[in-house]
Amino acid sequence: MIGISYCAALSGFVATKVRVEVDISRGLPAFQLVGLPENSVKEARVRVRSAIINAGFEFPRGKIWVNLAPADVQKNGTSFDLPIALAILQSAGIIAKTKLQGIAAVGELSLTGEIKAVRGMLILSESIKEQGLNTLLVSEDNAQEASLIEGITIKVVRTLGEMVRAINAQKLDELPNPRKSPINNVDHGALDMADVVGQEEARRALLIAAAGNHNLLFIGGPGSGKSMMAHRLPTILPPLSYEESVTLTKIYSIAGHTIAGRLINQRPFRCPHHSTTKAGLTGGGSKSIRPGEISLACYGVLFLDELLEFPRTVLEVLRQPLEEGQITLSRASMSATYPAEISLIGALNPCPCGNFGQGKLPCSCLPQSIERYQSRLSGPLIDRIDLHVQVPPLDLNLMTADTSNESSRSMREKVVSARALQKKRFGGDMTNGKMDRARVKEAANLTNAALRFLITCGESLRISARSFDRIIRVARTIADLDNSNDIHEHHIGEAFHYRPVKSLIKV
Repeated sequence: MIGISYCAALSGFVATKVRVEVDISRGLPAFQLVGLPENSVKEARVRVRSAIINAGFEFPRGKIWVNLAPADVQKNGTSFDLPIALAILQSAGIIAKTKLQGIAAVGELSLTGEIKAVRGMLILSESIKEQGLNTLLVSEDNAQEASLIEGITIKVVRTLGEMVRAINAQKLDELPNPRKSPINNVDHGALDMADVVGQEEARRALLIAAAGNHNLLFIGGPGSGKSMMAHRLPTILPPLSYEESVTLTKIYSIAGHTIAGRLINQRPFRCPHHSTTKAGLTGGGSKSIRPGEISLACYGVLFLDELLEFPRTVLEVLRQPLEEGQITLSRASMSATYPAEISLIGALNPCPCGNFGQGKLPCSCLPQSIERYQSRLSGPLIDRIDLHVQVPPLDLNLMTADTSNESSRSMREKVVSARALQKKRFGGDMTNGKMDRARVKEAANLTNAALRFLITCGESLRISARSFDRIIRVARTIADLDNSNDIHEHHIGEAFHYRPVKSLIKV
């Protein structure tokens, strides 16, 4: 008798329906897996055999053939252990064929028969629901995440023996339901923009960046507060929508960061070290393509401190996600596209010693050294960063002055109001910083004076077509913060103020 069970295989940001077929025939004992299984799947034969025996069942003698269909889709990971065990037990007659109708099971088996959690459960659960199956059996640690998908019944199983007995007795309703666990949030602690002393221009740029979802570059010497301000950007961003939370949780689920967790409902802040490789930033892998730092920062902030210390080849991979909001990774036998709607913040020193143009300490770098250092950031990448802000050394008198600074809560209210105008304008979650060319023309609403000023300044500074659009996007956000339907001349002027002129550093 052929044993059949159903599950799903992760393939990038999606999951593919998998039908597990098992045939047991007479002959010398053998256990063969086919259907493009990777090593982690091939090793299932050891775990499955031991788990079945230790669960109190007799392991079939003879030749066991396991086919994972479709056979042209690569299978990796340990989530196939449980469906393979079920199909073997069904083929051996221990589980009746009719009793597995509408049931799927996903999980890793230990040698003792215990069921362990696997990564990517949110996407696997969604795929199983789309197959028309109505019940999914998973480990306790995966149950909460799987239950985020509505329309499918999730039941907790702790051991293989417990699961088989419940199936045979048709008592799946008596199995435990997913338990509620603490929300898996990104904790920003006590960070508040009120802690930032001085740096009014940088604070204004952060407000604009948050309101319109723009990319931002801080340029200044050591100790000027660049990192401190960047870490506080998430505190003024608006709350995630439910759709964004689900997408973000899927990304973290594939990366294996949400086991025993719930829906992520706060915007992420990722700060990779400058020694991060290209694969670490974009994602990848030889057997399965996992998300990298760019995708893990989706709907949140990707902060690259000491930006010019990153290799230029690593920085260049930012071009596609900054322009398209997604990143596509291709390998010889597979490809995957992950969401990458990020707010990029870069922070850099103007030169290797950090003192060029800062005024307090003399710069010890040669002009050639400064030029070579700044050239690590290519022109096309500079063009994709909307806001360039010089962060001067802090006046130490302000550190002891009795002044009150605007709090994150107050700034967040302004951001939420500006985002509400954008949502009304575009009819969705589109933001000014991510407008395409057609929407830029539609949403501009430039006054005649503003248009003349924009063209005059653009021709004088010889800006590119991309920079032209980005200035309009920034000006549109500044106008939204002013609650103005039209873009006026002073909005264009402020937007030009944040564009680089000839070089990164203004001396």
